[in-house]
Amino acid sequence: MPVTEVLITVKSYPIVSSHYDEQVSIAGFRRDGSFIRIYPIPFSKKTYDEQYQLYDWVELDLVRNTRDFRLESFSPATADAPVKVTGHIGTEDHWSERKAVVLRNVYKDMSTLIVEAKHEAFYTSLVVFKPMRIIDFVVEETDREWDPKRVEKLLEEKERGKVSEQPEDSFAVMKKLPYKFSYRFMDSKNQEITLPVEDWQLASLYWKMVKKNATPQSEQKAVREIRKKYLNEYARNSDLHFFLGTAQQVHASSKQPFTIVGLFQPTVPPAVIQGSLF
Repeated sequence: MPVTEVLITVKSYPIVSSHYDEQVSIAGFRRDGSFIRIYPIPFSKKTYDEQYQLYDWVELDLVRNTRDFRLESFSPATADAPVKVTGHIGTEDHWSERKAVVLRNVYKDMSTLIVEAKHEAFYTSLVVFKPMRIIDFVVEETDREWDPKRVEKLLEEKERGKVSEQPEDSFAVMKKLPYKFSYRFMDSKNQEITLPVEDWQLASLYWKMVKKNATPQSEQKAVREIRKKYLNEYARNSDLHFFLGTAQQVHASSKQPFTIVGLFQPTVPPAVIQGSLF
């Protein structure tokens, strides 16, 4: 396949998936407006932090990931395939240039989306979704460490050569979030839905705030600040959209396979801010 141009809009945080090489990925849009997922990508924290910037246009050699039935899934043509940054889209004029790429095809009805996700003609697994009304931003405590049995199994898979070698092991480098963050919202058919937010941006913000505060109460303060940002700033003061995605191992088996893998939160003029909260 020729060199592909991709506008990066999503960077995932490490998760324990059924395939070691799917633990981190990037996703975005091609020039024709189609969504694309890319994994495995060479993981090192420095590279992931600095090279893959949101809303950068990049060029890279890609091939269809034949191990994955989801049609949006691609892989680098070689393990050391270079990534060339060719441009960046900023936030001028209330994100107008970003909107022109991202908002070409927006879903508002979860039932229709799930039907497409399960239909073999589509297997839709990456979309832009517009919540009709944000009800809450839910924070729940969860396990503080990666499941050692699952990680061991995945490391064995890596050692058997089923996946390419990585400069760093993301499970060793990145801590597991001790909290689960979710949006509770209504769709266009007045269906109430709760989906977890599983993106690099939220996780990085959490760890940055914990490190900044450096007190016994740092976690609680970080949670309060994140909830304030995601509930008030994003839900109330932006035209909030979700990037929704599925994991390969649950796409077919789960009744609701989607999670929020990223946010699209363009600013809006003060005069037209919607009362989308409560």
